[in-house]
Formats: sequence, C-alpha cells, structure tokens
Amino acid sequence: MIYLGIDDTDIVGSPGTNQLARTIVGRLGHLARGAIVCRHQLFVDPRVPFTSGNGSASIQLPHGEDIPRQELIASVRDEMRAFFVEGSDPGLAVAARASDEMVAFASRAQSEVVTQADARAAAARAECHLEGLGGTNHGIIGALAAIALAAGGDHGRVVHLEEWPWPDQFSGVQLVAAIRERGIADIRTANGEAFAGNEIDVGKHLRPNWRGGRVVLFVEPPEKPGSPWRAQKLD
Repeated sequence: MIYLGIDDTDIVGSPGTNQLARTIVGRLGHLARGAIVCRHQLFVDPRVPFTSGNGSASIQLPHGEDIPRQELIASVRDEMRAFFVEGSDPGLAVAARASDEMVAFASRAQSEVVTQADARAAAARAECHLEGLGGTNHGIIGALAAIALAAGGDHGRVVHLEEWPWPDQFSGVQLVAAIRERGIADIRTANGEAFAGNEIDVGKHLRPNWRGGRVVLFVEPPEKPGSPWRAQKLD
C-alpha cells in the first residue's frame, strides 16, 4: 500500500482538491486499481488559511508499489503542477506507512494550529516524501495529515472508489443492494447496529466513511415517518 496526501490545491472558483485527487487516479490508470480517495477535515480557525472547510485529501493505492517510488512521485507531481492555479499553495506527501509521530501530528492538525516546520520534521524522521509545489507551500501540512489519517483507518469521508464513475449521478433514494455494489463494505446506524432496511436516501452524492479500515455508510432515521432512512454526513 502507498498513501498519497494532497492539500491546498485550489482557490475560490477553481476545481477543488477532491477533483484533483480523482484526476490523479485517472492519470495513474491500472496502477490505481482499488484506489480509495478520502476527504479529511482539519482544524477550522481564522489563523489557518483555507479555501473552504479546510479539508485535505488522501489517495490509497493498494498497488502503488508496482512502480519505483520516484516514478510514482514524478507522475503525481506533474499532474499537480498541470492543475496549479495562482494563489494556491499545494503540498504533496507520499509514504508506505504512517509513523507514530505522523499520527500525532495529524491529531494536532485537527484541533490546533500546526506549522510547516512541524510537518517537515515529522516527515523527515519517518522518511516520508513531503514537498510543496507552489505559493507558500502551506499545503504540506494537510498533505501529511491526510496520509496519517487514512493509514490509521478510522478517519475520512470517502469521495471516490474504483466502482464510481465521474461525474457520478448516483443520488437520492437507492436500494441497499445497489449501494453495496458500489464498494460499501458495511451499513450501520449511528449506534453501530447493522442496518436491516432495503432503501436509503443517499442525498446528492454517496459519501460513506473510512472506518476500521473499511468503507462504511452510516444511516439515520428519516425526519418524516414512512420515508427511507438517510445517509449521515460525517467527516
């Protein structure tokens, strides 16, 4: 498994980081089979610059070791540079695992202001590739945090799986069988019980979560009796 982390790749009015992640998956082709793209929520605070919501993205590549690491990095770097918009501050992180220090850094990035120096120090000690690709390079913070959060297996909103087309028209009320066909490993209620219904309103987009190293959709009861259960919007 290889983990990619990207962040701070957009400005207001430009395509976002999630779209870039999907573009990278498309560029990698066969190498990206089985890829999982997640959005990770980081600390929202006036002292932290971000475009909207302060989310970074991770890409899990189960077959990322099939080519030399530097070749993989070069391919992703080229795509990010082609995507670059003036005013953004993109960062890229690449690693096969997350060290304890990286995990601690990611936890801090969710609840307090962290610095580029903090990110570079944690990455260097873990031998994790980390680089800025423009502007202030501030995106290295979210990129490193994204790797650690994805590798931990218990954080992130899944925004793309191999089974999903793009653009994706899968929305509204859907049969559970159709949802499972899209790579959803488990469907659970908020208290952890297995969902036993036949239909779920997934909303505008299907957005399960990365929990326990699996793709899990959490659901909640409808506001109106008799309506289908609804997908929960969780980070």
